[in-house]
Amino acid sequence: MLALPSTRFLLLFGESLPSSRLPKVPRNVWGRISVRSVSQVNPDNEPLTLASLGFKSDSEKTNKNKANEIERLDVSNGTPKSKSRAVGSNSIKSVKAAGVKKSLEIESAPFAAKSFSELGLPHLLLERLDVAGFTVPTDVQSAAVPTILKGHDVVIQSYTGSGKTLAYLLPILSEVGPLKKKSPNGDGESGKKKEIDAVIVAPSRELGMQIVREVEKLLGPEDKKVVQQLVGGANRSRQEEALKKNKPAIVVGTPGRIAEISTAGKLHTHSCRFLVLDEVDELLSFNFREDMHRILEHVGRRSGADPRGSIAKCAERRTIMVSATVPYSVIRAARSWGSDPLLVQAKKVMPLESVAPSGPVNILKPTSGSDSSLRTQAASQSLPPALKHYHCVTKLQHKVDTLRRCVHALDAKSVIAFMNHTKQLKDAVFKLEARGIVAAELHGDLGKLARSTTLKKFRNGEVRVLVTNELSARGLDVAECDLVVNLELPTDSIHYAHRAGRTGRLGRKGTVLTVCEEPEVFVVKKLQKQLGIPIPACEFTEGKLNVVEED
Repeated sequence: MLALPSTRFLLLFGESLPSSRLPKVPRNVWGRISVRSVSQVNPDNEPLTLASLGFKSDSEKTNKNKANEIERLDVSNGTPKSKSRAVGSNSIKSVKAAGVKKSLEIESAPFAAKSFSELGLPHLLLERLDVAGFTVPTDVQSAAVPTILKGHDVVIQSYTGSGKTLAYLLPILSEVGPLKKKSPNGDGESGKKKEIDAVIVAPSRELGMQIVREVEKLLGPEDKKVVQQLVGGANRSRQEEALKKNKPAIVVGTPGRIAEISTAGKLHTHSCRFLVLDEVDELLSFNFREDMHRILEHVGRRSGADPRGSIAKCAERRTIMVSATVPYSVIRAARSWGSDPLLVQAKKVMPLESVAPSGPVNILKPTSGSDSSLRTQAASQSLPPALKHYHCVTKLQHKVDTLRRCVHALDAKSVIAFMNHTKQLKDAVFKLEARGIVAAELHGDLGKLARSTTLKKFRNGEVRVLVTNELSARGLDVAECDLVVNLELPTDSIHYAHRAGRTGRLGRKGTVLTVCEEPEVFVVKKLQKQLGIPIPACEFTEGKLNVVEED
């Protein structure tokens, strides 16, 4: 009977007592108490703030402890307060459930940090960030970096171009590779590593190579071998030889190639500590199902999983999922693949429990009404804030000419034009070049060398208009892109948001033009309503973009 009141006393005041002072309590009693306390934490499923996660300075913690000491005594008679008066919503929110394995306490880092040094990164990594030109972290980086460093599984969701890639790379490089924090005793790793510490999965070759370039930029030329690309379309035998020779700590690749080399026994990931799924909403598609199953089974061990049987020798991994949109399917996947994952957004960290009810992962399940509304809401949140949206009505045969007039009217230097079908890309490029605009096509049927050459020319400004389809441009990061044109309508608001996110990156200004026929205007109106953004009609006269007043 003494054990339960003592535990209530601990929950009441939030004190941390050494184990030697705690009374001996049978395990079954602790189990009942843990379950009971879980039900009381965050009963309203409110978003977790920094305060509820433990983002307090030492002075704040000291003042809080003093306040608790004062509250223990009734001011009127000096006697201890009754438990019914002492238990309030604030005291409940400040306590993490005892039955949950990982604490939600994150010791320090503001949501809007003024420098990367505030995020608890190692000195060597800070120096490389400075050399690479990164000075001030974005809001999503300020929220994600300390959360991951504290060992939490996370789902990172923020608008396209907000710096999500760096948000997960920095915590990984803080613990993996030559830039990591030094251990207190100063001992380095003994011998050469034989296995991988981090696996980053991307749905497309372009996104995979872009992530590799970001890692190499931070590592520097002398440590480039720490990261290895395993993307499809490249020579597999050379990739396997590089794995054996360089023994990289980080691999970045597409699901098919990673699963293929893993099945062949050439990729050892059982001791992997980080699994990153970039553009996770795409990785959930049916095409990747078998490959993703292989990766999830063989990359480390899910935190909190039963360490028995075939996964007994696997290291406990941190699972990080990243996307501009987080539909219900991603929430279900995070519940299944991670352990108590947190949803990290710009200036906000919340438990995934508060987003949607749990459910089994079924990527073949049709989209429900509630799922559709969640997807639409996520799409609107993923749009970069500094974009201007327009639509222009024209005939089918005049769409490419409308694109040309838009490019000249806005004096756009770097343009991405989207079409739905690969066969039509070549015709659009031919028409643009016939009108004096340097253009190129990008699609999955191109060879690796042709794709990389095209992207290099586009980034360097040699190609003014890049005509592509949805998947090939997924994750394409060209900061200078100032105009996105939909020559064909996207299938839904999610795809519109992903296309629009190719411009206006990192706070830059950008324009999105949707070229449609008269019968398609209702689709634009529907997108406008779903996303909650104005998409006014426009026309191009005398070399200028003019907004058309609608009735």
